[in-house]
Parts: sequence; structure tokens; C-alpha cells
Amino acid sequence: GDTFNCLEALRRLGVEAWLKLGDMDLATHIYRTHLLRSGRRLSEACDLIRRALGVRSRILPATDDELRTMVLTDRGEMSFEEFYVKHRCEPKVLGVRYAGAERARPAPGVVEALREAEFTIVCPSNPVASVGPILALRGVREALREARGPVVAVSPIVAGRAVKGPAAEMMRALGYEASAYGVAEMYADFLDAIVIDVADAHLKPRIEALKVRAFEAPTLMRGLSDKVKLASLVVDVARSLSPRPRGAAQPTEGRPAEPLRA
Repeated sequence: GDTFNCLEALRRLGVEAWLKLGDMDLATHIYRTHLLRSGRRLSEACDLIRRALGVRSRILPATDDELRTMVLTDRGEMSFEEFYVKHRCEPKVLGVRYAGAERARPAPGVVEALREAEFTIVCPSNPVASVGPILALRGVREALREARGPVVAVSPIVAGRAVKGPAAEMMRALGYEASAYGVAEMYADFLDAIVIDVADAHLKPRIEALKVRAFEAPTLMRGLSDKVKLASLVVDVARSLSPRPRGAAQPTEGRPAEPLRA
């Protein structure tokens, strides 16, 4: 496990240290900051770090530009980290803004990777705070709609509740139903299929009315075995879907696809 000696030392020095980062995590942050200040782009820094750690898969950040999820609450606007960690999701969410989205551009290789991938998996992250800023980048939704391979999502909402974090509250604040259906609706303009938990099987007809196929499976990951099973199932689902006709855009049902800004 990690240690927290640096964080404790900062606290003794009077520094407000509410974001709990371990020493190994901080080492990565320090090295990344050094690379950025020396003139490297974030995508270059990520590539250097993954090579140093022996990660064989290519890792691309969404953008090299500054892009932040800002949460509008009854206590004022704050960063998502402040809302989630410092204030423990206690303020009422009124809206979300992606600061920098108007100027930020996808990092080199991102759009091409999405368009040419055999398939794309949208992992069960918070669709507003985590996936939302990526989709707000100019050209990303278009790339997913025009991708040659199918796009499959895994719902982070099970039985109307987020598995972790404030995803349900944030979805409701933006006018979406906090459910697997709501997730499918948010992604409907580019999504081919979604994997939902068995507890949400009753939502399958509504989801498929969006022209998004729904597959049921146990999605709660309580250990490594569960993670491997779910990952394998999602890959099997993606490979079972037919490749899209080149350049075909997904039909959009319901509300129009727009960046999620309050």
C-alpha cells in the first residue's frame, strides 16, 4: 500500500491538504508537473509516464488544454474535486459547467483513435463529471457517431443509485433520470449498446426505444474476478455487434445531443 508522509508533513506546515494523495501518487504528480513546466504537452507527459511504468497500452488524455468540471451549487461554484472530496457532496447541485471547453481541442490522436477503433467502450464513470467534459470537446461526439466500430457503454447507475459518487444527483440536476435509461439517453446519439445491471432489466424496453440495445449482466464489481468477468462480457458484447456502415451517424431519439452545460 501507499504511505502519506508528504501529506502529513504539509499539514504540519499549515497547508490545507484535503485531497488525500499518497506518496507514490504525489511522485507521479510532481514528475508530470515538471514535464509540463519544461514545455511538454500533457499527452507527451502521459506517454513518458506509462512507458516508465511498463504500461504497454497507449494512453491518450482527452485534451492537452485546460478543461475543468465546475459544479454550480447552493454554496456557489466550485471544482468537482472540491465538491466531491472537500465538501463530501453535501452542497445541492444546481448545474455543471465545463470550464475551457470552448477553447480546448482533443489531444493528438484522440479523434482518429475513436473513429478507427474496432469498438469503443464507455466505462461506468460519472457521465456528467467524468465522461461529460470529454464529450464537450469539439469533434468527440462527432467522432463517436462516425466511428467504424460500435460504441458500448456500461451503466454506472444501478437500481436508481450511483455505485460510487454523486452521479445520480448530478444527472438529476441536469434534467436526466438517474437510471440506466438516463445514461442511455445522455449517450443515445452515438451509442449502439449499453450493459445494464440485472436489477434494471425492467428498463430494457425503454432503452431499446432509443434505438440502443440493452444487455443485462451483474455489473457490481466486488473483486478482481467480478472485474474480469464484466470486462470480458463487455468485449464480447462489442464484438457481437455488426460494424457500422462507413460514415454512418447514429439516429438520435428524444432530446438533441448537446454539451452538458447548465
